[in-house]
Amino acid sequence: MEVVSYINSRVSAAERSVKNTLQLLNEDCTIPFIARYRKEMTGNLDEVAIGEIAKLKAAFEELEKRKKSILKSIEEQEALTPELKEKILKTENLSQLEDLYLPYKKKRNTKAAVAREKGLEPLAKIIMKQQDDNVELTASRYINDKVKNEDEALQGARDIIAEWINENEWVRNKLRRLYSRKAVILSKVVKEKETQEEAQKYRQYFDWSEPVFKCPSHRLLAMLRAEKEEIVKLKISVEKDDALDIIDDIIIKTDVESATNQVFIAIEDAYKRLLAPALSNELLKTAKEKADTDAIKVFSGNLRQLLLASPLGEKRILAIDPGFKSGCKVVCLDENGTLKHNENIYPHPPQRETGPAMKKIKSLVNAHKIEAIAIGNGTASRETEAFVKRIAFDRDLQVFVVNESGASVYSASKVAREEFPNFDVTVRGAVSIGRRLSDPLAELVKIDPKAIGVGQYQHDVDQNKLKDELDTVVMSCVNQVGVNINTASKSLLSYVSGIGPSLAESVVKYRSEKGGINSRKELLKIPRLGNKAFEQCAAFLRITDAENPLDNSAVHPESYSLVEKMAADQKVALTELIGNKELISKININNYCTEQIGLPTLTDIVKELEKPGLDPRQKAKVFEFAKDIKTIEDLKTGMTVPGIVNNITNFGCFVDIGIKESGLVHISKLSNEYVSDVNSVVQLHQHVSVKVMEVDLARKRIQLSMVD
Repeated sequence: MEVVSYINSRVSAAERSVKNTLQLLNEDCTIPFIARYRKEMTGNLDEVAIGEIAKLKAAFEELEKRKKSILKSIEEQEALTPELKEKILKTENLSQLEDLYLPYKKKRNTKAAVAREKGLEPLAKIIMKQQDDNVELTASRYINDKVKNEDEALQGARDIIAEWINENEWVRNKLRRLYSRKAVILSKVVKEKETQEEAQKYRQYFDWSEPVFKCPSHRLLAMLRAEKEEIVKLKISVEKDDALDIIDDIIIKTDVESATNQVFIAIEDAYKRLLAPALSNELLKTAKEKADTDAIKVFSGNLRQLLLASPLGEKRILAIDPGFKSGCKVVCLDENGTLKHNENIYPHPPQRETGPAMKKIKSLVNAHKIEAIAIGNGTASRETEAFVKRIAFDRDLQVFVVNESGASVYSASKVAREEFPNFDVTVRGAVSIGRRLSDPLAELVKIDPKAIGVGQYQHDVDQNKLKDELDTVVMSCVNQVGVNINTASKSLLSYVSGIGPSLAESVVKYRSEKGGINSRKELLKIPRLGNKAFEQCAAFLRITDAENPLDNSAVHPESYSLVEKMAADQKVALTELIGNKELISKININNYCTEQIGLPTLTDIVKELEKPGLDPRQKAKVFEFAKDIKTIEDLKTGMTVPGIVNNITNFGCFVDIGIKESGLVHISKLSNEYVSDVNSVVQLHQHVSVKVMEVDLARKRIQLSMVD
């Protein structure tokens, strides 16, 4: 089996596109680079399709590796027949591959193994033929010093038959289909946990059952977490008679009662002791993998929206990490995010030094020419926002409330210690809040995505898959926006296509020694940044005020000569062409097609020339919560309040309405029409108006609605 045909049968892309994409992946090209700069080779596949091909490539390689291991093992046992080898080589499913290997797998000291040691395998073969009409008499011939009587002989023979049934490929495949269609998951509370307070959040699953194939990811993950915490016990089952009928149809060959009765007993034992537990575990594992995939998809979608949130841009920002007893940490940042000043103010109880605090903020705003104020959305956020808005500034200042999830994780991290070795965690946290307003992407890449708080059961899913997917999302976002090579942090640079952490360190060290990087050509002078890395990274790095204006665009250096020819054909200098829509509209891109560069890339180039280096993100907008809503006690059923979507799940979205607790808008309450995908209605950070449907003060839960 070839990797191309394996992938081609699972994706909708053309065979040529798959083949070329695999070639590029094998050449260590990154997904963002392939999607943006090799469209002609891939047939214009997007990042999602290329990512899927990359995953299938990895799955195929894992399957082939397992096949080699299995073939070697069976060959060493001198049991590999040409037919079995062909079957193994043709198998495209890991479960079916393991079924083929099962009879040859080294086993523990099983009941069947014990029976074989007693010399009962010949008896098992006689019974399995189902032609002996007096198996008790036949069994008596196998009584010896290890076998006491006929019953023990028959029991041993049935143990061997049960193992054969368990290893039967047809039996397992047919039962697997039955389980996939009709298996039910049952959840029962552990009696002694039923009244415990920590168990109440799982009350829904104290007595719950539903078909496995209908169970949504969030519900399955919730049940699995409850089981892990020993609050419920889970069981997966199908109708026993349905399963036994399937096995009977395959195994029972005659109507010789004496023999078939023994086989019937072995069938029931094989199902109860071997097949049911194995297939239940296999189905649960498969369901968990699917739930993980769904949850990771939700998390990665949320993360993408969060990373591409609206930046305020290069502004002078005063950032406040609010608090009561410990005061509010205030920092002043210049337009590059450099820390210029920090101190504490105490405008709230118990100190309540409101006057001096107002005076200090006003003085800092004037001294540092502040253009915007960022306030973290944690403890004392609303009070701090109200306090700041009472200050009579000399000019209009926008005040933003910034989501500070993960800021504390950043402030205690190695990255933060390297950036601010002489400042404590409170200063670092406040700086992070200010920088998030300026450029969310540049700041959030410094934090483990799991700490940002936009996931759905992120600690319950496969952590390796989660990390791989989130790293892919971060890389995609960073390269979609582009990076200023002279101001980007090491963390941000490490996600640029072709760079990575080690090379990012070299870039930072080089620009520090040289006082900056002046052109993309200069990248090749950076130690260990060779031609391949240059090919992958150059177009995603921006250099402002470079001699060649294309260095501050998404045009790849390999296309510079083509753009220069476009300018020459229009009889203008390159600088005159860039940004001149009238001149650009006159370019007939068909005249510039080559074997390497076709219409998809040329269309991208022309679009980029119109607005070189354009940030695809929208600008940040000020939002105001309802002034009279400060705590959950202020909420009343029926009132309508403004809010910001701060988390999205498969079952709805959570909305920040300006208090400690976020409210849930269930998927059924998102719209008057049926909604299958929450993301089709809302996005993270979207400003929404919601109606309060229910307030549960005891459990601190709020039910909201967006239905008109």
